[in-house]
Amino acid sequence: MTETTIQTDTIHAIMSRAVDAALDALVANGTLPEGVGRAAVAVEPPRDPAHGDLATNAAMVLAKPAKTNPRALAEGLVTELSAHPLVTEASIAGPGFINLRLAPAAWLGEIAAVASLGDAYGRSALGAGQTVNVEYVSANPTGPMHMGHCRGAVVGDALAGLLEFAGFAVVREYYVNDAGAQVQTLGRSAHLRYREALGEDIGEIPEGYYPGEYLIPIGQELAAEFGDRYAAAPESEWLDLFRTRAVAAMMQMIRADLALLGIHHDLFSSEAELQAAGKPEAAEAFLRERGLVYDGVLEAPKGKTPEDWEPVELPLFRSTRFGDDQDRPIRKSDGSWTYFGADLAYHYQKAQGADALVDIWGADHAGTVKRIKAAVAALTEAGPEGNGTPIPFEVKLVQMVQLLKGGQPFKMSKRAGNFVTLADVVEMVGKDVVRFTMLTRKPEAQMDFDFDKVVEASKDNPVFYVQYAHARICSTLGKGAEAGFAPSSAHLDLLGEEELDLVKVAAQFPRQVEAAARAREPHRIAFFLNDLAAAFHSYWNIGNDRVDKRFIVADNADLSGARLYLAAQVGQVIRNGLAILGVEAAEQL
Repeated sequence: MTETTIQTDTIHAIMSRAVDAALDALVANGTLPEGVGRAAVAVEPPRDPAHGDLATNAAMVLAKPAKTNPRALAEGLVTELSAHPLVTEASIAGPGFINLRLAPAAWLGEIAAVASLGDAYGRSALGAGQTVNVEYVSANPTGPMHMGHCRGAVVGDALAGLLEFAGFAVVREYYVNDAGAQVQTLGRSAHLRYREALGEDIGEIPEGYYPGEYLIPIGQELAAEFGDRYAAAPESEWLDLFRTRAVAAMMQMIRADLALLGIHHDLFSSEAELQAAGKPEAAEAFLRERGLVYDGVLEAPKGKTPEDWEPVELPLFRSTRFGDDQDRPIRKSDGSWTYFGADLAYHYQKAQGADALVDIWGADHAGTVKRIKAAVAALTEAGPEGNGTPIPFEVKLVQMVQLLKGGQPFKMSKRAGNFVTLADVVEMVGKDVVRFTMLTRKPEAQMDFDFDKVVEASKDNPVFYVQYAHARICSTLGKGAEAGFAPSSAHLDLLGEEELDLVKVAAQFPRQVEAAARAREPHRIAFFLNDLAAAFHSYWNIGNDRVDKRFIVADNADLSGARLYLAAQVGQVIRNGLAILGVEAAEQL
């Protein structure tokens, strides 16, 4: 049997170009007017595989702007697409959808494309090098990372990896909230531990202070450096110093905790430095020039008005102009910045160095989304070039995670004082289990993290299910080598319908990458990997019942080589998907 000659481009790219070429042909013959935008044209698997291998909505989305009938446009497209060498059938469904059936050579070509592209299979030029700033975690620097931060950290980092894979330049940013009352309290808490290190009995930690044992080493370091210099000194002499030292120590701890999850930010922006540099004043001036900040009085609280409420004139941002339900103050009555005023300035700063912004927030911040979106629109609408187009800005909300063990709530950590630390969890189950598990549900959905279930060797555990597929592939390739069989593309035409069905699932990866990147939803990659693992395990199970369907057929070296080659490329796709999510592929379990 002769070696099969096949292309090494992805079927996703090939058929997208084929549809584009068919549309060009319709423009050339006058069926389709010139200049009709094609951004909404998609080529993807149909919902029902029985309808074909791929489908396109081209006729449906272009008929209206082209001022023609969808079905008439579809007929012209079917004529063009039927002539493509990889298309065995093109048919019209419903009012104008086009279903395509492809020749086996198309799927054999996809196997070769995976082998040729390797780690780059699925990469996209979608982003065209545009810079996206992804801000995530941004936990207050008042203690170690806890599991309340974990899900947003993983979602943000996986999104950054996804966008890079899709061709964007990504800035991973952490906003350090080192200004305000919370870090003042941190400084006072560190001073308590400092006095304790000097031998003083500080008794119970006062209500409102940070009680965690993680502050003890900071107190000891301060005591070693300063002796009793600040033990009885007035707060005004030591608070700024202790706050600064404590924040620095907390950020060092936070970086170390995040590193356990494989998370490293490119940029850490300080709220205190932002304010010291006058960025909030600059943002306010920018908005005043455009009539978007004015001095006014807030409406009285709805319902029963508190007795101590008084109308106070404050600088207000016209957020109602951008869809908010009321204008928002950017300063307090004492002249200090509101949280909103500080965040407004921070986003103004971020927008100077990016083409798009994405924030990953906890769901408890949902009430502030509308006003921050309004602020970013206002601050970037004019833009540095005055083009009138606001910078794209999205906020992804992440629900909290309920920690369980054996179905029961997990106990708290003494070291932290009142919460389970991220370090504790990673130590118990491992980085990869934590990362993948956090992406097995949409971030806006509630999640239970059961320490027993996430390490369970069961098909009901998505982490194990995907890793087991890759480990099985590695084992199969090893057994093939022991039997004297090597993966080979020489006889891929021996692969049958069941094998090609597996390829069809793997071939969706490039399209899934682009769709997930557009939607800013990295969990789609985890879902895809679960589907691919299911397809692989399903094929494997066929071999349990039929010896002739196993990857290694002892008396057929050509077929074994082709199937091992297929297995190797499915493994490559799994590795590529896991790499996007920051998860290492297991070679054995």
